[in-house]
Amino acid sequence: MSKNDFTVTAKSRSEQGKGASRRLRRLDSMVPGIVYGGENKPETIMIAHNHLTKLLENEAFYSHILTLEIDGKKQQVVLKDLQRHPYRPIIVHVDFQRITGNEKITMHVPLHFSGEDVAPGVKIDKGIVTHLVTEIEVRCLPKDLPEFIAVDLSNLKLGESVHISDLKLPTGIEATALLHRNDMAVANIQVPRAALAEETTAAPAAEVPVAPKGKEKDEAK
Repeated sequence: MSKNDFTVTAKSRSEQGKGASRRLRRLDSMVPGIVYGGENKPETIMIAHNHLTKLLENEAFYSHILTLEIDGKKQQVVLKDLQRHPYRPIIVHVDFQRITGNEKITMHVPLHFSGEDVAPGVKIDKGIVTHLVTEIEVRCLPKDLPEFIAVDLSNLKLGESVHISDLKLPTGIEATALLHRNDMAVANIQVPRAALAEETTAAPAAEVPVAPKGKEKDEAK
């Protein structure tokens, strides 16, 4: 569980629809959103764009239990969806899900890689580390939600991979991929492409036999 504490300050909004959302973003610099789940009905909200942008700068915000304060009333939520403008630095919409202590939640948690510089595949064999995924989906109780999951690469050799089943997940955490029998690789160490290209270029060309002098004339007769 992360030690960070995030409070999102929001206001209720009554106007709905694409037109109302565009006005909020353009005239008031507010981000439209919704909070749902639990025993209460879904509620439409709006959040100051600058306030939300500042919170999103912290990686832990994406995988953390948040305090959502709507018109002074607080509730516990997690961030479930975030929509950004395709090319402008604008947040278009945000979704939050209410949580309860005894109900498991499904969240994406970032992976933090370490030990790359001392891995035999890098230090000895000069291989290159590739991060195949940067986060995995987990299922757990809210109190057990980790800020990140550590991935130790210090013993990885050339040509080897680290799979989800190799990760040391905290107590109470389940990787949803494994529940579906998908033990995907999260990182590997491979020979650099440049080295492979050099080996291919340096390979000796096949020798073409040269006929002895005078033999060509004899064959032509």
